[in-house]
Amino acid sequence: MDVVVLSDLHLGTYGCHATELLRYLKSIEPGKIILNGDIIDMWQFSTRYWPKTHMQVIKHLTGLMTRNTKVIYLTGNHDEMLRKFAGFRLGSFRIENKLLMKVNGKQAWIFHGDIFDITMKSARWLAKLGAVGYDLLILINTFANFVLNKLGREKISLSKRIKDSVKEAVQFIDNFELTAAGIAIDNGYDYVVCGHIHKPAMKKITTDKGTVMYLNSGDWVENLTALECHLGEWKIYNYREDKAAQSIKLPGRFKNLDNKEIFNRMTKELLKAKR
Repeated sequence: MDVVVLSDLHLGTYGCHATELLRYLKSIEPGKIILNGDIIDMWQFSTRYWPKTHMQVIKHLTGLMTRNTKVIYLTGNHDEMLRKFAGFRLGSFRIENKLLMKVNGKQAWIFHGDIFDITMKSARWLAKLGAVGYDLLILINTFANFVLNKLGREKISLSKRIKDSVKEAVQFIDNFELTAAGIAIDNGYDYVVCGHIHKPAMKKITTDKGTVMYLNSGDWVENLTALECHLGEWKIYNYREDKAAQSIKLPGRFKNLDNKEIFNRMTKELLKAKR
């Protein structure tokens, strides 16, 4: 894999599928990983909820950095506190707010996408309240799916059903995609790569000014998706369709360690690599 784009992991929330994400990360050997916003959910972060699997995801990413995999952290709205550190570099790791990148001779514009969200501009408190409500909905959905599984019924996604059935939500997604595509076309970019709306997509969008390939990496709360690029060819990765990754057994060496001990090991690895 040349490039992997991940967004909306929301580490630190109940909805994050950290175990599945960790299995996926262990199944790939990317040259570059782009973390496209909302990686650590700082809006809802609490020391009372930070499972070992969430820490193991961070440790695995830092481990990739020590093996010279380039890791680029692009900030989103849930980790906006990091925006003031744009330009920070440490070895193969860097923090940016957006990224322009050549892919097989073509220009890709990569950013999280929250700049198009009107609630972020005019009603930030409403956006944060919505985030709490979304996390609560995920909890209810998890319990509902547990019951359905016991009854031998198919799992459901409450949030997806709401998004698909509410006209305003569908219109917001359409407007988001068209706005991102329009700006990319105006600037002559070949690809525009976003996250934020938790809807994986890869499609050509044409306006009266031109055509651009729009890509969205989805999320690791509902869809469990990523974008992968190899030799200039993009595709949407879906964990639920990857039996090989699902069969990966996670190491048990962290079972008896707390997060502080895992963090200490991670720090030692980074310092060793730096030397």
